[in-house]
Amino acid sequence: MKKLALLSIFLGLLALVFVPTLLKNHGIYLFTYWLIYVIAAMGLNLTVGYAGQKSLGHAAFFGIGAYTLAIMLKAGLSFWLGLPMAALGCFVVGLALGFPALRVQTIYLAFATLGFNTAIWLVMRNEEWLTGGTFGINNIARPEAFGVSFDGNLAYYYLVLGIALLLAVLLLGLLRSPWGKAFTALRDNPIRAESLGVDIRNYTLLSFAIGAAYAGIAGALFASLVQFIDPSPFNVEASIMMYLMVVVGGPGYFFGPMIGAAVGVILPEWLRFAQAWYLFVFGSAVVVLMIWLPDGLLSIPDRLRAKRQSREASALRAVSGKQQSTLGAKA
Repeated sequence: MKKLALLSIFLGLLALVFVPTLLKNHGIYLFTYWLIYVIAAMGLNLTVGYAGQKSLGHAAFFGIGAYTLAIMLKAGLSFWLGLPMAALGCFVVGLALGFPALRVQTIYLAFATLGFNTAIWLVMRNEEWLTGGTFGINNIARPEAFGVSFDGNLAYYYLVLGIALLLAVLLLGLLRSPWGKAFTALRDNPIRAESLGVDIRNYTLLSFAIGAAYAGIAGALFASLVQFIDPSPFNVEASIMMYLMVVVGGPGYFFGPMIGAAVGVILPEWLRFAQAWYLFVFGSAVVVLMIWLPDGLLSIPDRLRAKRQSREASALRAVSGKQQSTLGAKA
């Protein structure tokens, strides 16, 4: 089973490297767009899937990262300075947003983060001196490094792919560390986790801060991809879509964001043949999926394994029952 998983990962990496070379510009752009949302969903998966916090404000961090990079580039600063500043700024804001999570939980926390998203969106729309308001910020340049330009779609795709893989490795290391165990303990039973010595206050704050930093990096990469930003991609609907990506892929599954982002970004493009009906078809497909698989697509192997183990246990009980009946009859 482990060998099969490693083979699947290897083939997936090969596909990510070589398939875009066979695509036209729109296909490369779509793959890059998908990778950016994978990064954002990885951060939200840490907050929601591993730490068990309810957040509907992720698009706000996505927007903060995008505007941080755009404003710094407009001021003449480097992309390579703007990218870490976007992550750092979102980390600090995410840390601040984590404090309500210490006082409210579940649906109340979701509403608090929803209000935060709306407040940030209003700042983006109304503070024209800083964000350009509804006119936005244009001419956002793509970076270059050591004389290599990432202005082309394929070159920028490989840059985003490299950053996504680096962030995935860092997240995997975090989840396998004692911090990762503390996050899952916080999700499963906060009271028991605290009794075992887990500082639930600090880990709650960290889950928001690290998730926000991932969204900030994704937002900065998004700004350079589209080269123009305005407040519209960072509204509440975008936060709900990111939450949907985590839930559809499978909250608490490492590869869930990849599957969920594919459903949220690539599937609607494939359904455009339905023209005016494609949103209805997409929404209906997601509803059916959530009814059939409430734990996401990546829960399918676990469900099949659980059913197989249940059948084996039933068979063993039946055999044991027959043996006891036989022994009783002989006695």
